[in-house]
Amino acid sequence: MSLRKKIILSFLISVLIVGTLATFEYINFIQEKNQMRFLEVADSARDRSLKILRHEKNFFLFPDKAAQESAATLGYLSELDGLTGDIEAEDPSAAVNLRGLITTYQSEFISIQALLAQISQGIDALGTTSPGAAGAIPLLKAESRDNPSLAAAYLKSSLSLPAGDSRVAALGLLSTRINQLRDTSNNIVTAANDLDKNTRSSAGNVINQSQLEILVVFPLFLMIGLGALLYVSSDVVKKVKALTGAIERISKLFGPKTPRPGGGGGRVRKDEVDILVDKFNRMNHLRSEWERRIREKNQEALLQAKKLAAIGTLASGVAHELNNPLNNISLSAQVLKKKIGAGEPPAVMRIVNDIVGQTERVRDIVSNLLEFARERELQLKKVNINSLVAGAYNLAQKSAHADGIEFELDSGGREVRLQADQPQLERAFVNLFTNAIAAIEGEGKIAVHISPKNGDLEILVSDTGKGIPPSDREKIFDPFFTKKDKGTGLGLAIVLSTIRKHEGQISVISEEGIGTIFEIILPLEKRP
Repeated sequence: MSLRKKIILSFLISVLIVGTLATFEYINFIQEKNQMRFLEVADSARDRSLKILRHEKNFFLFPDKAAQESAATLGYLSELDGLTGDIEAEDPSAAVNLRGLITTYQSEFISIQALLAQISQGIDALGTTSPGAAGAIPLLKAESRDNPSLAAAYLKSSLSLPAGDSRVAALGLLSTRINQLRDTSNNIVTAANDLDKNTRSSAGNVINQSQLEILVVFPLFLMIGLGALLYVSSDVVKKVKALTGAIERISKLFGPKTPRPGGGGGRVRKDEVDILVDKFNRMNHLRSEWERRIREKNQEALLQAKKLAAIGTLASGVAHELNNPLNNISLSAQVLKKKIGAGEPPAVMRIVNDIVGQTERVRDIVSNLLEFARERELQLKKVNINSLVAGAYNLAQKSAHADGIEFELDSGGREVRLQADQPQLERAFVNLFTNAIAAIEGEGKIAVHISPKNGDLEILVSDTGKGIPPSDREKIFDPFFTKKDKGTGLGLAIVLSTIRKHEGQISVISEEGIGTIFEIILPLEKRP
């Protein structure tokens, strides 16, 4: 059998094996995909049910937020109802049960809202019918939402209202309906949990089935493949080795060109692989083309470096030119501020204060430009990284609104020291913390985790801020890129430059609405 026929036969056998295995795996993949999709639906249903329960409790506990919590409760109820359509495709009985519970809950919740409004009006009327109860009206209103039975008992015992009074009767009815509503919400949570549990069990069964099929089918295909391999190996393997040797010679680029088989004599009979080896041996002429492309890439890299150097030179020049006028403006404004008397109009004082504040802001921008443009050599010494990070956060929170932000530093109880330029590295962390504080916009948490990793030091800086949009993540380290109204876009560029000067690496992981994590890897000892 010719080499061509052997290759064709082995190819057909391989295609048959791969095609059959691919078919099995594709079927399993479709099943697993459907199960994963339905698992997401079930998890969403469970999440919505828990949120309904939470906002329901808040509705009764916080009267001042009743409208907001009511809207949230009904909103999540509507979302859960929308999920029943997807659930019905996989588990019709669960969808019917859940839809019925949703309808019941919605009816009960709306009736409770109407009853609460009626009770509130009735309690307000106590101020005219029972003047002594006027002071207890706010407490009665709050208690009627959380514990209507206690409020009814108070009306009967303290205000001597009869059991048949409309307000006492309404509070008793409200207590019953609240209990019914809570039973219904608990049933919704139970139904969603059961759905999630059953879906996970079904997904596990599909995965187990897929594993079993692989364990049975794969050995069978392996034996067939080995048989085909032994059938063609006696001749093909030798040719492949010759081909490998030719590729290795070509990879050296500067080796001698392999002469054509047969020299200039008569025609040499070759098979397909011999021809392929000969063609590879003639590829040395590509060496000049490869070298040309390498030169072009080097020129592009050099041009980019020159552009950055030009930007740095321009930034440095502009910053130095601006420093003196800014200092004069700042000094003049401060002198003017001191000389303004108490009789001056407030508008004048506001204008002067604005001049002082805006001048300070411009000086900060100039300072960032100088820091970006300045290529200072590192002054390395042993630095306690724990103290450096803590000090950087103290500096950052003094210049930013960090009220309500919790700061956590975790180094596992270790005192870690490394070779670093303390002022430059501290400024890098100040920039990171300043960005994190700005991203949180209120209450949140900034956490720093420090730990050795493969001979280096890993520093994770995480925050619970608004996150970075995917479209911006590749640009955040670019100079002058910013989305802030008052930013210069140089903070993270300085961070990247500082980390790289310390022979380290920095990367970012972020998700909108959840937060951001910067991972910094620094060598514990300077690399040779």
